[in-house]
Amino acid sequence: MTTDVEEQRLRDLVRLRRVRDRIDREFARPLDVEALARGAHMSAGHLSREFRRVYGESPYAYLMTRRIERAAALLRRGDLSVTDVCFAVGCSSLGTFSTRFTELMGVPPSVYRRREAGGEMPSCHTLQVTRPVRIREARARVRS
Repeated sequence: MTTDVEEQRLRDLVRLRRVRDRIDREFARPLDVEALARGAHMSAGHLSREFRRVYGESPYAYLMTRRIERAAALLRRGDLSVTDVCFAVGCSSLGTFSTRFTELMGVPPSVYRRREAGGEMPSCHTLQVTRPVRIREARARVRS
């Protein structure tokens, strides 16, 4: 038998999964924690706390990671400018986009585009080797 607390946690997990799926689908749209929380029938604070507890990062950090992953794929194509890619993935500030891209990918988007554009690598390998890793997380792995 489950308790009321366990039942509420299960309901919250379903809601959190829906929020994560929505972020994955709609990453290029304007999304904020308040809108995500309204869609999940949760308060913004509760959504943020539970999302971090379950997925290890805030909804905003997860959204930005999805955007940067997509941006990296677009930059590898080489046919779009960094500014075009920034707006195509749903970022409204080129400065914030560049800072976050550098944080996650280790190089600025312009350098990444120059270095990676036109490379011929099977997509399954590309996804594996280009997965964003926060610089601080990478440093922590090296230290351990």
